[in-house]
Amino acid sequence: MSAESFRPMAHGDSVPRAEIPRLGITDFREAVIQAVGAGQRLAALFGRPAGGGAIEALAILADDLNGMLSAGAAMIEERYPALTPGCPQAHWFERELAEQWAVTPEGHPWLKPIRFHTPYRPGDAPWSGGKAAGPMQPGVTDYFRVEGEEVHEVAVGPVHAGIIEPGHFRFQCHGEKVFHLEIELGYQHRGIERSLCGGPDKKTIHYMETAAGDTTIGHATAYCHALESLGGVRVPARAQVLRGIALELERLANHTGDLGALAGDVGFLPTASFCGRIRGDWLNLTAALCGNRFGRGLVLPGGVGCDLDAPGVENFKRRLDALERDLAGAVSLLWSTSSVMARLEETGHVSREDAESIGLVGPAARACGIERDVRHDFPSGIFRYSHIPLSTWQSGDVFARAFVRWTECRHSIAFIRGQLDMLPEGDVASGPASRLEPDALAVSMVEGWRGEICHAALTDSEGRLEHYKIVDPSFHNWFGLALSLRNQQISDFPLCNKSFNLSYCGHDL
Repeated sequence: MSAESFRPMAHGDSVPRAEIPRLGITDFREAVIQAVGAGQRLAALFGRPAGGGAIEALAILADDLNGMLSAGAAMIEERYPALTPGCPQAHWFERELAEQWAVTPEGHPWLKPIRFHTPYRPGDAPWSGGKAAGPMQPGVTDYFRVEGEEVHEVAVGPVHAGIIEPGHFRFQCHGEKVFHLEIELGYQHRGIERSLCGGPDKKTIHYMETAAGDTTIGHATAYCHALESLGGVRVPARAQVLRGIALELERLANHTGDLGALAGDVGFLPTASFCGRIRGDWLNLTAALCGNRFGRGLVLPGGVGCDLDAPGVENFKRRLDALERDLAGAVSLLWSTSSVMARLEETGHVSREDAESIGLVGPAARACGIERDVRHDFPSGIFRYSHIPLSTWQSGDVFARAFVRWTECRHSIAFIRGQLDMLPEGDVASGPASRLEPDALAVSMVEGWRGEICHAALTDSEGRLEHYKIVDPSFHNWFGLALSLRNQQISDFPLCNKSFNLSYCGHDL
């Protein structure tokens, strides 16, 4: 059975749920493994209740080369043959399936919770040992162990210094050398996806804006694209441009902050200090656009909630020019300082082969030489008409992940300047749809600053949201961080961690 048995769909379109093929689990498994082996990616894999206590697994495959998506489904029993041995990209997804729906993917190499919550349906999670299902506490499961003389464990977190979110990191070490890092998350699981069922309503957009608070524009845009597809809503050209500007401002603020934090992790204070201030200025520029530094209230179904007048555009350009000069000066100090480069280069390496195998996305993938970017492969909105060059590097180390961020900053600034020069006239909103298409599936993807954001919305017979799946880029990339620590010094962990800068809350949905 090949992936051709899946239902093809163009990005930004909705399809009737009746047209999504429901395969036997053996054919479904084979189709996913063959598709990924042929160069496609597993953008999403999730379960949903299908009535009578049955669970349906739905897979979304992304064909980057041809810019197409495809969807297929299968009914899964309490035990089914795991996809992960043939498709490592399914590793995290199948752990989620097991936890949420009390099913066991047989043959999964390391089956354990990822969020520590009671299954959504009656039954025990596969690691509960037959005990009655109940609230689970992080830290109660086994950790991978490396045996040998002088091998020891180092545990970090979940409580960290400062304001960092909770996460536990367990290192298997020999002296200072890390053999393996195991990452345990789920300490603040908020149940956002479940709260979306029955919507959309007044709260829905706020859930989206706070799914990962530093990615307000990215998640809100993905959600709005899905609703606009289901509602047949056309977004005005001016609103599309303003959304694109806001998305790139979000990228600039976070990339700038990351470059400064990387400088701080190697004790290089000039760039750390400058970038801390410049990040705040990017956020202030977002506030000049919509009144909120993180962009809340800007992206709404049907358009945007604010506009720029002519004086506002000119003010925007002046501030953009000043920030470009400041950022270039601050970051150039990194590349011209040999002690900094000695710490960044050849630290935290992830090979292209491993990056492809586990399905890395965003700057982490592009730093391994992979040309993967939703704005290029699955363009929507303004990115269908105005293209941003891909930023890649080959070495897959901390330097590569930093340098990709810097080149992306330069491209984002050029994009914003070009859009301000050609800002179209017209309305900024067409209003939300009066009713969503019933019994349909819509999949939307946005290139957030961390990478690919994927939202999948399924409606019921009344056009309400029956099931909603959010895949934050961090979901794909956490295991990449674990790989980057293999054979590294444990003191390199803060540097590697910051070079990925993944979201805890975006994972703990």
